[in-house]
Amino acid sequence: MFDIENELKKLPAKPGVYLMHDKRDAIIYVGKAISLKNRVRQYFQPSRSVSPKIERMISQIHHFEYIITDSEVEALVLENNLIKEYRPKYNTMLKDDKTYPFIKATVGEEYPRLLFCRKVKRDKARYFGPYTSAGAAKDTLELVRRLYHIRTCSRTLPRDQGKDRPCLNYHIGQCGAPCQGYISREEYGENFRKALRLLEGNYSQVLEQLQKKMEEASARLAFEEAAGYRDLIESVKKSSVHQKITDMGGMDRDIIALARDGNEAVVQIFFIREGKMIGRDHFHLNGVDGEEKKEILQAFIKQFYAGTPFIPGELMIEYEIEEEDIICRWLSERRGGKVRILVPKKGQKERLVELARKNAMLVLNQDAEKLKREEERTRGAVREICSWIGLEPAERIESYDISNINGFQSVGSMIVFEEGKPKRSDYRKFRIRTVQGPDDYASMREVLTRRFRHGQEEIQELEAKGMAKELGSFTRYPDLILMDGGRGQVNIAREVLASFHLDIPVCGMVKDDRHRTRGLYYQNRELPVQADSEGFHLMTRIQDEVHRFAIEYHRSMRSKVQVRSILDDIHGIGERRRKALMRHFKSLEAIRDAQIEELAQVESMNRQAAENVYRFFHEGADKKEGEFRENGDI
Repeated sequence: MFDIENELKKLPAKPGVYLMHDKRDAIIYVGKAISLKNRVRQYFQPSRSVSPKIERMISQIHHFEYIITDSEVEALVLENNLIKEYRPKYNTMLKDDKTYPFIKATVGEEYPRLLFCRKVKRDKARYFGPYTSAGAAKDTLELVRRLYHIRTCSRTLPRDQGKDRPCLNYHIGQCGAPCQGYISREEYGENFRKALRLLEGNYSQVLEQLQKKMEEASARLAFEEAAGYRDLIESVKKSSVHQKITDMGGMDRDIIALARDGNEAVVQIFFIREGKMIGRDHFHLNGVDGEEKKEILQAFIKQFYAGTPFIPGELMIEYEIEEEDIICRWLSERRGGKVRILVPKKGQKERLVELARKNAMLVLNQDAEKLKREEERTRGAVREICSWIGLEPAERIESYDISNINGFQSVGSMIVFEEGKPKRSDYRKFRIRTVQGPDDYASMREVLTRRFRHGQEEIQELEAKGMAKELGSFTRYPDLILMDGGRGQVNIAREVLASFHLDIPVCGMVKDDRHRTRGLYYQNRELPVQADSEGFHLMTRIQDEVHRFAIEYHRSMRSKVQVRSILDDIHGIGERRRKALMRHFKSLEAIRDAQIEELAQVESMNRQAAENVYRFFHEGADKKEGEFRENGDI
């Protein structure tokens, strides 16, 4: 039994991270502290002054655990990792999990290249970005390669010069073929330096050169060549539109501001690279109800820069944040250079922060209706379903289904919805092992037994290792189980749960004579539902999804059996040859129509095996044709 008062006395006065658990052992909050002893005790003091959200969190704490670190910076890093891993209910959460594209210039190579990438490494390369879309980065990359004929191959030069023929890019005039030595290292290097200047935003010189070449081509009446230069000019102009010049002293900066409305907030970032605005992006956060703007901003900075590979030298924000010093030290360590956080009060910098805030407010207003509809069809629908059966809103719902054809190759499926949305990473498939024939009740008993037995075994294993209990789809138990059926399915589920001493609400989705949901079966009563409600629509989506997942798995199992049922009957054809035949011919029909010589040429096949296959399909052809029509083409 966890005694909170007794455990509070054991807290060390050291930096670290604490994890708050509810009565079902779910992690509901993760925080860090310079002194765990002082910080955690504050939550349980009668005189505490906290936001309503944190007060609700405190009321649900059943027990807590903590991890000691050597420094506050280590605690901050660990806090970010745990928040990302567990996504606790009461932490301010960054909804978007984006990775930004960059253009990598491999300046350390003798014949350097320009590459598309999403990770910035500490190497000898230069990185340009982040670009706010992969399309923008690839368009820019294509433009620069076309202009300056930068190689795209992965050959090691000059070691591999002359070993292979030049690629297609050389023949269409988009590469100077340094792989053949057709362009000198000096000339290639000059082209590459021009390409870097373009990536840095120096468009005017490029436009002047292209304009001059277009005019010269027109004067020579080379109109096709002139049209090519005209198209390049348009491409450069289109790219230059995104590079808004801002006289910012040539530094890398991020300008961050936010707007909020109730439990939703939007953060807008302007990306300034080498003094130029190269793009912007916005991010939604939820769970901000009752928190001050500076607290929301601080939570965003920690979560965002824990996941982005590029750290600028300066962040310009709206408000002073409490953990500025520790965040600056952490970001400086990640960047490998000094990082400052500024709150500009006047001048151009202050105007840029204000512009970011206005953009954030614009996004929030534009998305407000969409977010409201999304809330109604997800979390709102869950609340509605739970209100019908008298439960608190369920965060995690699981549903199960059985699929078979006359008992053949029975399979089970488990799907998971969290906060009204499918969590496909937690879906699981079950091949029925102990049931023969079309017995859906017995099959469902097996699926549920295996699901919760796996869960208990994984929890025991994690406890033995001293690890947290929410690492897998089985270790996290549902708040509500929706069975696709009425009394029979519900009773099966309740019996299985009772055998594991689990108290999880189970509700059946009852269908009418036309196989449409008409109500919910809960605690031996059928409850009506509103057919035009969001709760009803969510139930329908859950039913459709659990059916789809089960049927797709069953279809894949049937396909495998069908392949084996034909080819495995042939003498001398084992698994290896069967797979080789299917890879080569793609279908059973093609194998049947192949001649012996064609069959013998397949990998791992010999003349005798080829003759066996040919005779199998051509001796007693009428019988084989019947099998073929039944099994179908794979």
